[in-house]
Amino acid sequence: MLTVTNLLKAYDGTPVLTVPNLTIPPGIHYFRGSNGSGKTTFLRIVAGLLPFSGQIILEQAYDIRQQPVDYRLRVNYAEAEPLYPDFLTARDLATFVANAKRAPAGQVDQLADLLGVTAFWTQPTRTFSSGMLKKLSLLLAWLGQPTLVLLDEPLTTLDVETAGRLFDFTRERVNQGVSVWLTSHQDITLTGLPLTASWQVSAGTIQPIPDDTAV
Repeated sequence: MLTVTNLLKAYDGTPVLTVPNLTIPPGIHYFRGSNGSGKTTFLRIVAGLLPFSGQIILEQAYDIRQQPVDYRLRVNYAEAEPLYPDFLTARDLATFVANAKRAPAGQVDQLADLLGVTAFWTQPTRTFSSGMLKKLSLLLAWLGQPTLVLLDEPLTTLDVETAGRLFDFTRERVNQGVSVWLTSHQDITLTGLPLTASWQVSAGTIQPIPDDTAV
């Protein structure tokens, strides 16, 4: 699914994440770690939002640097604490991202209904609560035809009813071949998603967690 080789991320010359070699197969993967461990940094790198040294290849075909457009069409990301231009509405952002991600007709409306975003569809994001921002970020993360969706803290500020619909939808998409990576400070079993593997992010690197201690 995704191969990482000699990844190094440093700030002011200090390494914060070092991943010599890592291959993550298709499926649902949970990344666990304390605050500041590098979970979000890793997801943002994979999403193409942070510069790094090394190589990332998706599906043995799409190098994040050599095929940046094809790569980014296939990888979507929902921020843990999303921020958007405060004058734009949910509809503005969804329309923009849908065009960029080449979303199929009707997908925006389907996801807006699923996640309850239609209730504040035309409001500027400066009026949004944290829960409204979370719903919008999750909508944007599923637009297009991604093969890998990165969900950073998807349970935070999300109401139980919406979370249930989200993870039912996620299971459907996984059954269709989409891979999903999640981080969470909450009990990941609450998602009801069958995990393929779990990973520990600590000491500036990433290691697999044995099955019996995965959650």
